Amino acid sequence: MNDRVYNSGVDQLRSSERVSRLEVTSVVDNCLVGYNIASVLDVGTGSGLFAEEFGKRGLKIAAIDSSPEMVTASQKYLSGFEIREASAEKIPFGDNSFDLVFMGLVLHEVNDYAQSIKELYRVAIKEVSILEWEYKEEDFGPPLEHRLKNSFIQEIAEEAGFRNVVVIKLTSLVLYKLYK
Repeated sequence: MNDRVYNSGVDQLRSSERVSRLEVTSVVDNCLVGYNIASVLDVGTGSGLFAEEFGKRGLKIAAIDSSPEMVTASQKYLSGFEIREASAEKIPFGDNSFDLVFMGLVLHEVNDYAQSIKELYRVAIKEVSILEWEYKEEDFGPPLEHRLKNSFIQEIAEEAGFRNVVVIKLTSLVLYKLYK
């Protein structure tokens, strides 16, 4: 595991910081299959593991996180990227701003799932990729009552206007690719 050390006093790492580097690379590879992607918005960036990996591929990156402490911490690792404090329910970018919108391991943490998915749809040009915990009980990650079923994510994606949802099962996570 590649947990990061923060100078900003953040002492509890969110689930996204507990993902191994190998899995981060695999997730990013899966996100980039299908379209010619030039720009990415990382929603709920945490310390920026995924944004950093997208950036290594020469993509234009922006990131948001609802925690001011995480925004401060991520700035250490994401120099040159635009990072804003914001929630998934109200993303501070215009319509169709990014080829790909990526949300890593935070959908289950938002207050309004439907509004968050609508916002992801609004700012995405081509697709949205959502990495989440698989709906099964495990010794790590959120408890079962905080995990979202595939059918629920597909339902709210359809309500938001997405035409297709592809589910990719990874080791202990699921990547949802939502296409406009």
